[in-house]
Amino acid sequence: MKITFWQKINPIFWFGNLDDPNPPNNYRPNDPAWKRKVWWYFRNPLHNFTFYIIGIADKPFISIGKYPSTVFNPDGGWNWAIRKYKWIKLPFVSYIGKVKFYLGWRERGAIGFKLTLNSQK
Repeated sequence: MKITFWQKINPIFWFGNLDDPNPPNNYRPNDPAWKRKVWWYFRNPLHNFTFYIIGIADKPFISIGKYPSTVFNPDGGWNWAIRKYKWIKLPFVSYIGKVKFYLGWRERGAIGFKLTLNSQK
C-alpha cells in the first residue's frame, strides 16, 4: 500500500482507518449503521497515525528477535524484537504473566502500547 506524502502531513488522514474503514457485520450488530461506524472510529481513532505516520507498516522492513512475527511469546513470558527499516532500528518488547504488556513497533510495523491484567492462566 502506497501512502502519499500529502496523506502523511494531513492530520485528517491520521484519524482514519485505511485498512478497515467500515466495521465488520459482527461489530455492534444491533446498532444502526451510522452509529456502528461512529463507534468503529472511536475504537481506534489513530489507526493511520500509529501504522503509517510513526509506524512503518507501509515500508519494507525485517524483524529479528525471540518471536519476531508475533506480539506475544506463545509459551508466555518475555518476547522481544527489532524492526529494521533501512538504517533505522525500532524496538519491541512484550510480556505475558499476571499482566499482558507490550510496547514498541509490533509485527506489522505499527507502534503500540498495552497493559492489562491477564485473564488467562
